[in-house]
This record gives sequence, C-alpha cells and structure tokens, in this order.
Amino acid sequence: MPLQMNRNVFITCAVTGSGSTQDKSPHVPRSPKQIAESAIDVAKAGAAVVHCHVRDPETGAPSRRLDLYREVTDLIRAADVDVVLNLTAGMGGDIVFGSTEAPLPVNEKGTDMIGAAERMAHIAECLPEICTLDCGTMNFAEADYVMTNTPGMLRAMGAMMTELGVKPEIEAFDTGHLWFAKQLVSEGTLASPALVQLCMGVPWGAPNDLNTLLAMVNAIPNDWAWSAFSLGRDQMPYAAAAVLAGGNVRVGLEDNLFLEKGVLATNAQLVEKARMVIEGMGAKVIGPQDVRSLLGLSKRAPK
Repeated sequence: MPLQMNRNVFITCAVTGSGSTQDKSPHVPRSPKQIAESAIDVAKAGAAVVHCHVRDPETGAPSRRLDLYREVTDLIRAADVDVVLNLTAGMGGDIVFGSTEAPLPVNEKGTDMIGAAERMAHIAECLPEICTLDCGTMNFAEADYVMTNTPGMLRAMGAMMTELGVKPEIEAFDTGHLWFAKQLVSEGTLASPALVQLCMGVPWGAPNDLNTLLAMVNAIPNDWAWSAFSLGRDQMPYAAAAVLAGGNVRVGLEDNLFLEKGVLATNAQLVEKARMVIEGMGAKVIGPQDVRSLLGLSKRAPK
C-alpha cells in the first residue's frame, strides 16, 4: 500500500472496552445507559463510529450478556444523532492456564472459552453495521492468559458475519493476523474490500514503533480501509501517524484514560482532541453517512 496522507478521515471511539479500567476512572461507562450516553456524546463530538463492549452495571466487570447489548443498541439507535455501531465479537476466547508445571486443567477464574455461535449471539440479535474479528491468537499481557482465536473459530465466526451482512472489522494485533485475514478474504469467508484495525503496542502483539506500524500498513491491500490506535500517552501521536500513513483514527477510554498527564479524560474529550489533531494536519473529519458509503454499510433501523 502506498503511504499517502488520508485527507478524509473517520474517527472511531472505543468507549469502554473489557479491561480492568472501571475503577481507575469515573468516566469509564458501566451500565447500558452510560455506555449509550457516552456513544451519543462522542458522535456529537465528531466520531463517525462507536465501538462498544458491555459491562456488568453493578461491578463494571466485562460481560457477554445479550440483554445488555440489546439495551445499548436500542438506546443508540433511538438517539437524535447518527453514528455507525460497531459491537465487539472478541469476548469468549479467553483461556487462563494453570501453573507452568501443571497448565491443565485451566484456571476457571478468568477462563471464558465458548463456541462460535455463542460468541456471535449478540451480533445476530442486534445486527450492528460492524463487528470486530480478532484475527489471531496472542499472549495477552498476563503470565498465563491467552487470547484464543483459532483458524477454525475465525473461519466459523467470519462466515457468520458475512451471512448476517455485518461488516467485520479485522483486529490485527500482529503481522500474522493480517496474513490470515488476507487468507480469509482469498477463500471467500470474508468479503473484499475488508476493514482493518491495527492494534499497536498491546503486550505482546505488534510493538509500539513506527517501523512495525509501517510494515503492517504495507501489508494491507490497496483497496482495504484501515484505522490504527495505540495505548496511553501514545494515543494521539498514533492518531497523527495513522492519518499521515493513509489511515483512519481510533481513540477512546478502552485504550487510554488520560487527556494529558494527570488529567482524566471523557470519551468526548478524546474525540475532540483527535479531531483537532486531524484538522490541524489539514485533513477533514467525515461523518457516518460518508463512512457507510466508503465501507458499503447499510444503516439498521431500531427494532
């Protein structure tokens, strides 16, 4: 892919995620109402796409409850602001092994490994315009935790997304994930042109450096759309880097809690700051209708 600045950029806001951030900032939304309100706020601030997980409303712990996804979806679709809805399909692939000398049986605390149909149940119910497909297995920060997405699981989930008419956002945490994504497209499991999210600096995936980012950008087919993000204090620098390299931008409290050192952010503030970065580079921030045209999406009506 030739590296050329993107002049028409869309912003995705990942509003809550599934990390253990709920007690680190009062701005991390927990309940469906809070998540939907945050999504509506970022749409008003300039985000064209909202990426949503759900959490237990009482504890803030990550959840797969279908009723919570249904409520978030309905609230966002009933709002007086337009936005493209992107729901995660990344939950349900978590394995925590036992000790290094006795890895089996797995540790039930933290292990959440379910089948493809169950992982996709909320997608089939809510029919978002986009859902994520974490395109590989990865050692994910903690000592004995593995984010597990086998080729068979990804083929099954990808085929379901295609059948449902939901656009997969391929989450690429490393170079091999892009390699397999291209295989899924070549097989016809996923449609072309595809949509990719480059996930930089997540231990232990693609390291947070520009050489790796550019290597991954160069591996994306020319007609695919892509975004990129990084974590913490590198969130805004990577917003600029993504635009300069020809891509789009993701920000939000899933990836970074701070507006600046010592100052906790809201999702809307992060979107506003990203918009300043993008427009300061001479690019235009595009809205949800332009994103639908770009990605071939059809807006879903409220049930």
